[in-house]
Amino acid sequence: MEKIKIFTDSASDITRENEKSLDIEMVNFNIAMGDRSYISRVDFNNEEFYRLMAGYDGIPTTSQVTAFEFQEMYEKFYKEGYTDLIGILINSEGSATYQNSLMAYKLFMEEHPEAEEKFRVHSIDSRSYTGAYGYAVIEAAKMVRDGKCVEEIVAFAKDWVDHCVIYFVPYTLKYASKSGRIPSAAAFVGDKLGIKPIMRIYDHMISTALTVRGEKRVVKKIAEKTMADIEKGTPYMIVYGDNTEIRDQMAEEMTRLLGYAPVDFYQIGAAIAVNAGPTVTGVIFKEK
Repeated sequence: MEKIKIFTDSASDITRENEKSLDIEMVNFNIAMGDRSYISRVDFNNEEFYRLMAGYDGIPTTSQVTAFEFQEMYEKFYKEGYTDLIGILINSEGSATYQNSLMAYKLFMEEHPEAEEKFRVHSIDSRSYTGAYGYAVIEAAKMVRDGKCVEEIVAFAKDWVDHCVIYFVPYTLKYASKSGRIPSAAAFVGDKLGIKPIMRIYDHMISTALTVRGEKRVVKKIAEKTMADIEKGTPYMIVYGDNTEIRDQMAEEMTRLLGYAPVDFYQIGAAIAVNAGPTVTGVIFKEK
């Protein structure tokens, strides 16, 4: 009989409530600010991290989840009698975390040849960030709870990440430029002129879909881009940061256009905010 565990990393931005109630295993990114190091989701919540960012002149950095950390987790669940672990993890082109999960499984099997055919790890590269795979994590955990088989859960998760798109806007380009997501010169000019890029995340890639002049037009333009690409009738989510008013405006506009409300809201945590900044808004959806 299958005994299945879902795991993910803290850049999935699932809530602590879902993590606990759905028995999801979380591996957390380390965050460095100068000579101080923190563990995301452990040493602070999102609001506390936003305040730390506001008081820090530099740009915080993250470090990957190591193969050693994954191997320790595999050992734990193997001893507890699990047959299958399903991991849905951060974009492999933005972090080595996914590759480390694969390496850890190879090392684990070398140390436990008796586990072959008894213990399997299914690591899935989300090719994206935040709720784009956080949603798949939560739905996969619900499928485990409902008694679905491994093959069905893995197929669902892979199908979702294959078709999931994010349109979002960072309200300051300071962090995106420092992390290399946007050229520094373009970020400087954009901030000075009030030009906001609508970023598209899909299949590993972060690109600029279009630009908007002025913050007041951001919500409308994101909604328009989403409406052009979304598979109507499928669930969508709102991603946001430290500004709940913008979150609510985004949800209201999408509900007006689509005729149904978002299924969830994803507030970006430290691992995402270090690259996007604390103030963002956007929509996560399945493309048609």
